[in-house]
Amino acid sequence: MGIVYTAQAQGYLGYFPSIAASRTIPVKIHNSIPLNFNSLFFTVNESITPNQTALLFDAQAFLKNLTHRPGVYKMLDALGEIIYVGKAKDLKNRVASYFRNPNTTSKQRAMVSRIAAINITITHTEGEALILESQQIKHHKPRYNICLRDDKSYPYIYISTTHAFPQITIHRGTKKKPGKYYGPYPSANAVRESLKLLQKMFLIRQCDDTFYKHRSRPCLQHQIGRCKAPCVGMVDQVSYAQDLLDTQLFLEGKGNQLIAQRIAKMEQASTALEFEQAASYRDQIVRLRSIMEKYFVPGEQGDIDILACATQTGIACVQVFFIRHGQSLGSKSFFPKINDSYSPEDILQAFIAQYYLEKQLPYELIVSHLPPETELLCEVLTKQAQHSVTISPNVRGERQKWLQMAQTNAENCLSQKISDKHSVAERLSSLQSLLNLKSLPERMECFDISHTQGDQTVASCVVFNQEGPLKSAYRRFNITGITAGDDYAAMQQAISRRFKRLQQGEHLLPDLLFIDGGKGQVGAAQKALTELGINNVMIVGVSKGADRKAGMEKIILVDREQPLDIKPGMSGLLLIQHIRDEAHRFAITGHRQRRGKAKQQSVLEGIVGLGPKRRQSLLKQFGGLQGIARASVDALCSINGISKPLAQRIYELFHRQDGA
Repeated sequence: MGIVYTAQAQGYLGYFPSIAASRTIPVKIHNSIPLNFNSLFFTVNESITPNQTALLFDAQAFLKNLTHRPGVYKMLDALGEIIYVGKAKDLKNRVASYFRNPNTTSKQRAMVSRIAAINITITHTEGEALILESQQIKHHKPRYNICLRDDKSYPYIYISTTHAFPQITIHRGTKKKPGKYYGPYPSANAVRESLKLLQKMFLIRQCDDTFYKHRSRPCLQHQIGRCKAPCVGMVDQVSYAQDLLDTQLFLEGKGNQLIAQRIAKMEQASTALEFEQAASYRDQIVRLRSIMEKYFVPGEQGDIDILACATQTGIACVQVFFIRHGQSLGSKSFFPKINDSYSPEDILQAFIAQYYLEKQLPYELIVSHLPPETELLCEVLTKQAQHSVTISPNVRGERQKWLQMAQTNAENCLSQKISDKHSVAERLSSLQSLLNLKSLPERMECFDISHTQGDQTVASCVVFNQEGPLKSAYRRFNITGITAGDDYAAMQQAISRRFKRLQQGEHLLPDLLFIDGGKGQVGAAQKALTELGINNVMIVGVSKGADRKAGMEKIILVDREQPLDIKPGMSGLLLIQHIRDEAHRFAITGHRQRRGKAKQQSVLEGIVGLGPKRRQSLLKQFGGLQGIARASVDALCSINGISKPLAQRIYELFHRQDGA
């Protein structure tokens, strides 16, 4: 029996489906924005079923007690799922518009017909409501909202400031370390490209501190002319500081100032008849001018983002060009999830609110379409960034060229996305026919195992939905506690760990479970699911066969003795190959990372009682592992902090390895 809760408070009324027993429940509401709620209680009516809740939602009664204050409203269906989140300057007028306006789209009417509850949160201002709306949409991802699905952090170029010879490197995440940060860049590849250019021009070290501290001779970067080797004292601190200052000037967009300095130095060297030095400065000037022509935006000195939006057949693309200190850092395409015929203006409104409210903001946003609430957005963004933020729709000159370029890129990316989507739909339909499924599969998972002769075994799990790879749902499992090289046991462990998490509600149940392997791996997967009591997932084995040629895969089903007879080149088979290859790639990458990490570990790390400081002291005193291996127990004891028993353990470690 379904229950409807009626909630009443100051300026609040709502209906909530549940199956709890009849009672009155005190509720505590927590939000990041302070609210003026009095005590809130739910009263239960047991006589209503879940299917009746949408029909019994009394909009007029709800609106009668609704406040005119600003806030956020959440629409829920009969199962209590949030289907839409919105904000309003006047809650009563905004919510009433859904029930009074007959000229709406079919999807809007479908949404309203599903409403079984409306949850209201009152805020002090419309700006607070905009922030809360953005947070709620990103958290709940309601079906009828425009949802930005890319929520990762973006990389920066980081320069340390606490070191005598600072390092320049890539940084992603919170800015806790003291130093200077430049960016954000749209991708790690964009950062690496910039670091390569800086390494050629200014020769600042990019190695980490651990590598730097243990050098006894210059590394390869010095030998190819990309580092001045401060690790072995081949450059003094003053000269290095000047190179670092030049690097910072370049990253701040002051390339013309750098060129002017190089010209002055070139003339000075030429006057002093130091022609080789003058030629070196000349080459630097040429290189700087070449880079500035490629990466610097004419007439721009500040921080600007250029946003262009294109929509077609229910798909939207937002293209963003990042410009910092007058320098183009690259671009990135976003595909917000939309479920209605939203205009480009509405999409940019939602995109800006969700994307920028928790990121470092530029001073200006140049947009292809003006958002309907531009003034409110500027007000909220300015307060968030603590500096002026403007949104400009009409630009001229070079800015107009960049905006047109962004618009062209958005349209091209959208066309490619639509083409890919049609291709995926065709492959899904072919897969449905191939496996004799009742409906198109909505979620597919594939597992693969990777190891080197049984060492550092890693299992991968990749997830595909009806739009293609769902990379945020990918997972890896480090396999332990099995016989080395036992792929069946590794597969069983990975499946068991994955689906235990499913039973805990961490992810959704797949319609198809692909296994990269033959009958043995498929049997191990089936055993793992049987032990967990899961019997409603179709398991499909993908074996390359004896010749292991792509396109000649054998498709193995649990209830069939012989593999499926599939014609090479079928769309469904291509989709299976794509999923299998992605699982293989993801497993190989994880295994290589684990193997590389194991190789980097010193044999000394396994000795009980030998911490980082003592290991470092030993390495310095004996000049490396070879010196420690040759040392006697008495020699090891002579090092401060190394006791006789500890020295004996160190000695035995190396001599056991030698067969002594």
